[in-house]
Amino acid sequence: MRPQEPPVTAVQQEARRRRWLRLPLALLAMAVVVIGLLALVIGVPTLWRYSGESVQHYADPETHFLHGSIGSEVSGLPVRLWRVLPALFPDVFDDRHYEVFGFLYAPGDDASRGDLPIGLGTREVRGVEIAWFNCALCHVGTVRDSPEASPRQISGMPSNNLDLHGFISFLLEAADDPRLAPERVLDEMDAQGQRLGWIERQVWRYAVLPQVREGLLETRATLAPLLDKQPPWGPGRVDTFNPYKLLQFDMDVAELDEAERIGTSDFPAIFLQRPRQGMDLHWDGNNASLQERNLSAAIGAGVTEESVDHAGIERVADWLLDLEPPPSPYRPDPEGVAAGKPLYMRHCADCHGYQDGERYVFAGERLGQVVPNDLLGVDPARLDSYTETLQRYQMTLFEDDERYRFRHFRNTDGYANLPLDGLWLRAPYLHNGAVPTLYDLLLPPAERPPAFVRGLDVLDEEKGGFVAPDCTPGEPLAEGFCFDTSEPGNGRQGHLYGTELTAQERSDLLNYLLTF
Repeated sequence: MRPQEPPVTAVQQEARRRRWLRLPLALLAMAVVVIGLLALVIGVPTLWRYSGESVQHYADPETHFLHGSIGSEVSGLPVRLWRVLPALFPDVFDDRHYEVFGFLYAPGDDASRGDLPIGLGTREVRGVEIAWFNCALCHVGTVRDSPEASPRQISGMPSNNLDLHGFISFLLEAADDPRLAPERVLDEMDAQGQRLGWIERQVWRYAVLPQVREGLLETRATLAPLLDKQPPWGPGRVDTFNPYKLLQFDMDVAELDEAERIGTSDFPAIFLQRPRQGMDLHWDGNNASLQERNLSAAIGAGVTEESVDHAGIERVADWLLDLEPPPSPYRPDPEGVAAGKPLYMRHCADCHGYQDGERYVFAGERLGQVVPNDLLGVDPARLDSYTETLQRYQMTLFEDDERYRFRHFRNTDGYANLPLDGLWLRAPYLHNGAVPTLYDLLLPPAERPPAFVRGLDVLDEEKGGFVAPDCTPGEPLAEGFCFDTSEPGNGRQGHLYGTELTAQERSDLLNYLLTF
């Protein structure tokens, strides 16, 4: 039975407790005390390594975006453990290292040398280097012009590769696996040349690794009941707010209404943030503040009120203000483009802005505004997942700091009209990624594919988007993920704009959209 305390106090107390549980610092401090006298004999320098905190600074803002810390490491894993997990679980990683879950590596990096994927920031805390998620994890993807071409990494596009659900599920399942026992981990570290001194080895055996396992077990107890009720997210998707409710605010799955338990949606593109200032942000338009949206996303990545690196987050945010998407590589029929632009301006521009040659124009009477879902008619699950209860809890965050206190979150009744800059990089389409290509989006919902392959990065030159063959749910695939639109939250209905056009008009409109 929980104590009957005011909601804000209970949230704050539980949040603080969880933050400390995630950190190995308390047990590290105990270990240092226990072996302190011995350390004086063996050598003070080793003991000194277990004090203080440091974080790497990257001069180039894009490098910081890819590898820099935002303060999420309190929720993360030691870097040494990241390096040995693929060897400890070969049945899961299959010699592909973290690429098996869609993680990407920077050009020139090599997992076999111990390099970490992009999207992980690192921070040394009392001698232990810890890594966890940053902005790039969800906002860097790849494209290929043909199956034979090498993938191009593009910062700012949605991650079309990342299977975050698969990776989190793996960690939670591994929490009590014998292969994660301290001796097994330490032996593998030795085999990789990650040798520790005697004192360090004892700290890792009795403090660091047991605390990691305890944290994973606690997270599994909290999060697994939710994940068990959801269909797998698939690559390129995340449930934004439901894990937030459980991990940040200690809500229980049983407290969540059935309608709010599935809020899975696509990772968004994050190009050109400056023109978006003042627009309704997030898929449901629940906040018009870029700063609050960014800080909320950081909390979703594992940042806490105590660990947040405001300078790191703001540095990335400043860089994103003017980050332009690369121009569309498609070469549509010029006559079709000329015929399609007037159709777009008549049917679409008020809500989404328009493309003028190679320049995207952020102009439209309803651009960046919420359209009630009673009119839009798309899958409501993501909208329903953001509740008044969550909004009240969010308003308790950073309440003692006027610079960062949340003020602008609100409930809406629909989805926001988003600008379409870099549209060619955003497939699949709709907020939940339920429609594979632009061609399919212009079809009536009943004619859109009921199941298709996600997670591929080869461009579809005719339909606009990525190649997404039909698939049969439950049958194995050589690559990719079979996305089933009949699953809860995956509906392909709604957004009927353009579906009433003739076949020729739809073809012309598609030609114009291919220029975005």
